[in-house]
Amino acid sequence: MAGQPRRTALYDWHIKHGARMTTFAGWEMPVQYADGPLEEHHATRRTAGLFDIDHMVQIEVRGSQAESYLNQLLTYDVRRLKPFTAHYTCLCYHDGGIVDDPLVYRLAEDNESEGTPYYLLVMNAANGEKALAWMRAHINSFEVTLRDVSEQIYMLAVQGPRALEILSLLTSVDLADLPRFGVVRGTLWDEVPTLFSRTGYTGEDGFELFFPSEYAEQVWERILTEGAPVGIKPAGLAARDSLRFEAGMPLYGREISPYYTPIEANLRFALSLHKNFVGRDALLKQELEGTTRTLIGFEMSDRSVPRHGYTVRYNGVDVGEVTTGMYSPSTGRYLGMAYVPPGIAHMGAEIEIVIRDRPRRARIVPRPFYVPTYRS
Repeated sequence: MAGQPRRTALYDWHIKHGARMTTFAGWEMPVQYADGPLEEHHATRRTAGLFDIDHMVQIEVRGSQAESYLNQLLTYDVRRLKPFTAHYTCLCYHDGGIVDDPLVYRLAEDNESEGTPYYLLVMNAANGEKALAWMRAHINSFEVTLRDVSEQIYMLAVQGPRALEILSLLTSVDLADLPRFGVVRGTLWDEVPTLFSRTGYTGEDGFELFFPSEYAEQVWERILTEGAPVGIKPAGLAARDSLRFEAGMPLYGREISPYYTPIEANLRFALSLHKNFVGRDALLKQELEGTTRTLIGFEMSDRSVPRHGYTVRYNGVDVGEVTTGMYSPSTGRYLGMAYVPPGIAHMGAEIEIVIRDRPRRARIVPRPFYVPTYRS
């Protein structure tokens, strides 16, 4: 994004409380706070972490043909969505490359299934402008309207095994019975209208909250106050990255991009190949004929830190490159993800990661690297 980086409504709070800021996708965002990313990571795994995620882009899709319109764009069949549920999906180019990987929500004007349906797409900050342009280019004759509501709606994420306990102190909504990827409307302390979504980008149980932007600092501080007795911490981008990495979740620009497809990235659960959508034929071809590369997880046998872009070598031949690699705080292992030919992508296969011109031993292991207790 050209020009000065944008700032969320919590920018001043972050600065006042010692956050180290970084420019990410055109936004000035907290990368970590005073306790550091390791403590923020562990707090999220053990109790709860609070994330400012208002850099995400939110697009409302309304109209009598909203369902049909989205179904010819998104890889997942939105006809399968029940009212007030969400699902991970992709927007693809005609060659199967990924425009973005949004969550699509089926909502309504009220909490009843007979309410007027509409959809909300939550997209990556770096892709919002591009993805919206792609969507507008495919409206054609569909009776549908698109509206960017990112300025009006604020997004926070409360993640961790005690997220439910903390939020239950702030709302009368029964969040305990909300299933994974379920959504419900309610209020925070009977004042702030809020959409509670049991989703997140950490692998932990938790919620993403949508509410009017003018309440941003008030909601942020109330959650921290109520969560203080159990050890909630504000968490930045560094912890968010290590958490999503351990959970095997892809990051746009690393594991997914216009140059990788959902088939190659092992995102088959996001595809409904029985229906027509942009990119479907290219993906169906890969499904039937196979691909030249696939995403795998690996663990370093030699104590070394793999990094994005490092070469993967097999039997002395360069075969791929690392997409993400780091020390995993939850497992104490040095781990990574990489694209390699399918022929060597079997568990336990010995590979090498070239680090500073030196090959280091590694082996292919299952993903996700870490499975929280509630999912095991």
